[in-house]
Amino acid sequence: MRPWKTLSLVGAMLTAAGLAAAAAPSGMNLGLDSTQPIAVNADAFLADLNKDMGTYSGNVIVTQGEVRLHADEVTVHAPGGRAARMEANGNVIVDSPSGQAVGDSGVYDVSEQTIRLTGNVVLTKDANVMRGNALEVSMATGLARLTADAAIASPGQPPGRVQGLFVPAPGSGKAPPQPPANPGNK
Repeated sequence: MRPWKTLSLVGAMLTAAGLAAAAAPSGMNLGLDSTQPIAVNADAFLADLNKDMGTYSGNVIVTQGEVRLHADEVTVHAPGGRAARMEANGNVIVDSPSGQAVGDSGVYDVSEQTIRLTGNVVLTKDANVMRGNALEVSMATGLARLTADAAIASPGQPPGRVQGLFVPAPGSGKAPPQPPANPGNK
């Protein structure tokens, strides 16, 4: 499959259902609205005031607009008190109105409007599934890139290959209508 087709399929899974263009139209950003406040909930928090950062741990849930991130631990870099970068580790799940992305770790760069997931990345949208080792999504451009590095292939996954399974919508595989019977040929 050509790289631009792979991007189109990833984009279709992560944006509105039925989107088939190689790049998402402007405004398609996984439901993430970077103008919305970022809310964080966790079991514990440790701040390093000298480094302008804090680490949330234990069942961390980060919400911005309609997008929710779950992780075991999230470190927030906040120079001047403003969240600039969030690093998530352990059982990272990003839920959005357009689907779900799962990975071992992730980085949300607020100023660049990018999300990166690495390690055992799985994307799901309804019954559709894609797998790889790394995902990078630009909310600014609507482009997503899923890759699979042979050096870090997951068990059961072909080395260096991205996998995808796309299930047709119910009713899309209907048999064509049969011509009416000819009453003169009985």
